[in-house]
Amino acid sequence: MADPCGLIVAAPASGAGKTLAVLSIVGALGATGRRVASAKVGPDYIDPRFHAAATGAACVNLDPWAMRPDLIRALAARTSAGADLMLVEGVMGLFDGAEDGSGSTADLAALLGLPVVLVVDARRQAQSVAALVKGFAEFRADCRVAGVILNRVASLRHRGILEAALGAIGMPVLGALREDPELAVPSRHLGLVQADEHADLRAFLARAAARAAEDIDLERFCALAAPLPPPNARVKQLAPLGQRIAVASDRAFGFAYPHLLEGWSEAGAEIKLFSPLADEPPDAGADAVFLPGGYPELHAGRIAGNAAFLEGLRAAAERGALVYGECGGFMVLGEALIDAEGEAHGMAGLLPIETSFAKRKLHLGYRQFEHSGPLPWPRRLRGHEFHYSTIAREGAAEPLYSARDSAGRQIGQLGLKRGRVMGSYAHVVDAAEDAA
Repeated sequence: MADPCGLIVAAPASGAGKTLAVLSIVGALGATGRRVASAKVGPDYIDPRFHAAATGAACVNLDPWAMRPDLIRALAARTSAGADLMLVEGVMGLFDGAEDGSGSTADLAALLGLPVVLVVDARRQAQSVAALVKGFAEFRADCRVAGVILNRVASLRHRGILEAALGAIGMPVLGALREDPELAVPSRHLGLVQADEHADLRAFLARAAARAAEDIDLERFCALAAPLPPPNARVKQLAPLGQRIAVASDRAFGFAYPHLLEGWSEAGAEIKLFSPLADEPPDAGADAVFLPGGYPELHAGRIAGNAAFLEGLRAAAERGALVYGECGGFMVLGEALIDAEGEAHGMAGLLPIETSFAKRKLHLGYRQFEHSGPLPWPRRLRGHEFHYSTIAREGAAEPLYSARDSAGRQIGQLGLKRGRVMGSYAHVVDAAEDAA
């Protein structure tokens, strides 16, 4: 088999249609018998679920700010193994990253040596599209824009005008996707509605694939792909939280990074999934419980009434298991969660905190963390925050992390811990490079 090859699908700005373009192309290529793997740049839990539905395999996050370069290379190699092509969906605009500009899709393109196909929202544009694309193509010498897919094209005449303008600057147009209201995906406060909540995801993906097969030159698209670099020596990932880890997994707790769970499995840990929404307790033999983030604020009343789940959490803490919650999981470890209507719902009561979705404030950004245990990870970590809920009341407990933002500014303490029960609003991605 030939060496794995890849392409990055990026855009000048958020909202241009990157996700739809990737899903459409994956489906169309799959219909021709090609096996396509996928990845997503940056911190994102929702887009990868749509990718996984289209490819039939887990979509990995590749984050050039929060991940060590060796980990990125290793994850790219593992994800692309056995595939004819790996498609990487960018984040925000091509050159957008953390506050200092690092961690962008362009940085990932440079690290992996992959060309970029730019998805351009063509609404309200004509010949000016050439100036936009030329600027992106020439902005960085180490990031090659190899072609363009036009999105939301109004008509054949509109397409002709755009193609002529881009032809004048020598930029290949690989296709033009017409506006299609039936391919719109609804959103909520943390992004797109999750893939498993889509009313008819199979029909949506089939329609998207048919549109790509008609409107995109798939052979020219695939011909632009470049070989992925070989990974370096085996990179050490974050250690498992325990030997037998109960991991909450359902619509309320869906924000777990695949590379972490896969890394724990590779290290010999046994992963036992359970559903708090189905009132399932964590495995009674687990020596660790992981409550990922998600949307517990949308299911607070149901969670509060699920006695088997909550009692199972308390029993795990009583027997000395390490109980760790991130973001939504942290909220559920607290004493109460106040929903959007202002009603308080009792939670596990393992940490002295009450959180509120009624009083909202956006907390968003990359974070550098330091902890003093008992997490079995290096002291310095990298990750991010993304939540609207706030802390309504907080009691006495040790802080879990001290934190800085992406620019290195101190932002104080994050989270709480009591013995081997701990949590915070932080989503941990990897060890800091100097702490691995």
